[in-house]
Amino acid sequence: MYKRNKPREKSSRLSSPQFLPIGSSEQTHDFCIPFRRLPSTALQFPSPPVDVLSRDPPVLPLPAIGGKIGLYLLASAGTDMEYGSIPSSVHATVFKESESLEGKCHEIKGYDFNQGVDYHQLLKSMVSTGFQASNLGDAISVVNQMLDWRLADEIIAEDCSEEEKDSAYRQSVRCKIFLGFTSNLISSGVRDTVRYLLQHHMVDVVVTTAGGIEEDLIKCLAPTYRGDFSLPGAQLRAKGLNRIGNLLVPNDNYCKFEDWVIPIFDQMLKEQTENVWFSFILDLSISVEVESTLWTPSKLIARLGKEINCESSYLYWAYKNNIPVFCPGLTDGSLGDMLYFHSFHNPGLIVDIVQDIRAMNGEAVHATPRKTGIVVLGGGLPKHHICNANMMRNGADYAVFVNTAQEFDGSDSGAQPDEAVSWKIRGSAKTVKVVSSLVCSFWFMTLLSLVF
Repeated sequence: MYKRNKPREKSSRLSSPQFLPIGSSEQTHDFCIPFRRLPSTALQFPSPPVDVLSRDPPVLPLPAIGGKIGLYLLASAGTDMEYGSIPSSVHATVFKESESLEGKCHEIKGYDFNQGVDYHQLLKSMVSTGFQASNLGDAISVVNQMLDWRLADEIIAEDCSEEEKDSAYRQSVRCKIFLGFTSNLISSGVRDTVRYLLQHHMVDVVVTTAGGIEEDLIKCLAPTYRGDFSLPGAQLRAKGLNRIGNLLVPNDNYCKFEDWVIPIFDQMLKEQTENVWFSFILDLSISVEVESTLWTPSKLIARLGKEINCESSYLYWAYKNNIPVFCPGLTDGSLGDMLYFHSFHNPGLIVDIVQDIRAMNGEAVHATPRKTGIVVLGGGLPKHHICNANMMRNGADYAVFVNTAQEFDGSDSGAQPDEAVSWKIRGSAKTVKVVSSLVCSFWFMTLLSLVF
């Protein structure tokens, strides 16, 4: 039979793991601090309950004797006790004298709302808030340097052209800003912030993914709605709803997109084949200059921006302000699906990526004498494509990365700016990475850039 063990005798030690008795001869002295011998100037900590202090012997809460507070309490107990003195090496190690940081670093403090709500000062205070808020403040500073830079700020080079010596010209030459972002920003309300930047020509070159193209166009045809991150995929599928994080896109939106874009592809194919055939016929008899239509991803995107003719679209403003939008992965999304369907419906449309890589790299190579700045929200293709183009001119002069990716898997998405310095960003460049939500960070960064 199972034999029950003999009950243990009641221990004189307290059963609660939260407190240790003080002065008990049964306790190991290394773990007991005489609470009543502490000087009145001792560090303050949460007081134990009255009933605990009234016990005999009194006890002290364990959290109070952890870390440096515990060492302070031990030191404060004096040397007239049986513990002896703290070894000088221990004291010197823990209480090592500090180098002064006065005037070298920002003092960490937040915004004082007793001053009222001053948005300029509130957002500016992020620099001294700490953690990623400080990185965001630094990013804003770098973006402002991009916006403020003029060729007139630089010393006139001896080998520069006569035009570059003209003061008015030098004042007009600004930093060339490359903006890259992933599609989730366009799916979200940040699309309107991107649209503002292109509407007012605050950036010069854009690189995004296929989703960053199609989502902008689809939103002109039908809205995206807010859902929830936890909505079951199977149930949404049965209802014809597509989930992007906590956003919902009805499948009808993509049907409307197909109805809109296929006729445009038909017209593009017609322009491509008509020009080539006309040129071939004329070549048999007389020499006539005929401009053939060679479609590239950026030209296709510009055409879609023109055709959508909607002021809420950032692609519309990119077309109107002649800002190139590059997308090396144009087929990786619904737009690729439409090109696939069109290849059966009306085959022959050609989209040349070679011409686009020449155009993209040329944007960086021929930027001189301008400086170049990079703002990349997210990682992956847009980040690498922009950095790689700037490598062709020995690196960018400014770089701001905003994403939540880590560098430890070796991906380009999580790579720190310093890694890019080894081949894609200049060693003298002003750089910063913000590890934060893209939606929040970009909105704040844009707002502060406008405020300052």
